[in-house]
Amino acid sequence: MTYLTARYRRALPALAAALVLASCGMQDNGGTARAVAVPHPMAAPAAPPVETPQSAAARAYYGQVQQALLSQGLLRTDGGGDDTPYTDRMLAENFMRVALFDEYDRSSVGTVQRQTRSELRRWLAPVRVGLRFGDSVSADKRATDTARVGSYLARLATVTGHPISLNDTAPNFFVYIVSEDERGRLGPALTAALPQLTAMDVAGVTQMPRSTYCIVYAQSEGNSGVYTRAFAVIRAEHPDLLRLSCIHEEIAQALGLPNDSPTARPSIFNDDEEFALLTRQDELMLKILYNPALHPGMLLSEAQPIVETLASRLLGGES
Repeated sequence: MTYLTARYRRALPALAAALVLASCGMQDNGGTARAVAVPHPMAAPAAPPVETPQSAAARAYYGQVQQALLSQGLLRTDGGGDDTPYTDRMLAENFMRVALFDEYDRSSVGTVQRQTRSELRRWLAPVRVGLRFGDSVSADKRATDTARVGSYLARLATVTGHPISLNDTAPNFFVYIVSEDERGRLGPALTAALPQLTAMDVAGVTQMPRSTYCIVYAQSEGNSGVYTRAFAVIRAEHPDLLRLSCIHEEIAQALGLPNDSPTARPSIFNDDEEFALLTRQDELMLKILYNPALHPGMLLSEAQPIVETLASRLLGGES
């Protein structure tokens, strides 16, 4: 059996309801890791892609989403400032809530949003990210996305001290940037990358509702807490900032920070959409996660005193 962490980036309920009215008519368990065949990177389209009606509608909708969030002062890119202070105690509490709880409870009858305690999870093997594009993504967008993902992975590697990079030699973390139509055909690639997925898990991607901006599945072995594979899907129709925000959040979540907390601020691990990009506190949580004093499989009671010590050390004992 394989334990799967599902992470969804969803629209704020009030925002989603407002946009529906405004845009009427627009439509981890046990097992042994194994090598699987996954499609090669999608070649750049020979001609400019032709946008389908479904994709055009999605592009218009998510353009409205980004504009609505920005108009409310959300999707900040400053990483936090004087208006978002936090102490070592707050950092430790935020880490424990984000790293040692799951946002979703998965069962045979479906996935429900419910906070459940879990063990600490992270990667031991180098994280090799394979970036994949649908034919709908133009050559210039591919170049921009590739540069941004590569730069972000280098930042994550520096923060965590763990090998994380764009690497198409036997990738174990796939990031697909695809349109509405292309996402509906991702089933074979998804099950090839994560063979233990259920039909319901696959449908979570291929039939992803409009209220979900992006999604990532991360796989770990039994109760070991060791992540071995991951698969993220980001909508190609997103405007630049929302697209980059999904890249930041889904990749960071699948490194071992699977939950959100309303008290985490400044942070992307918070459903309020205040911050679009990884913040300074998020970097500190990743530093704690990959500190050798912690290890995959730890429970909250084991990790808590170590986390508190590390947080105090990082912030100079402020409380």
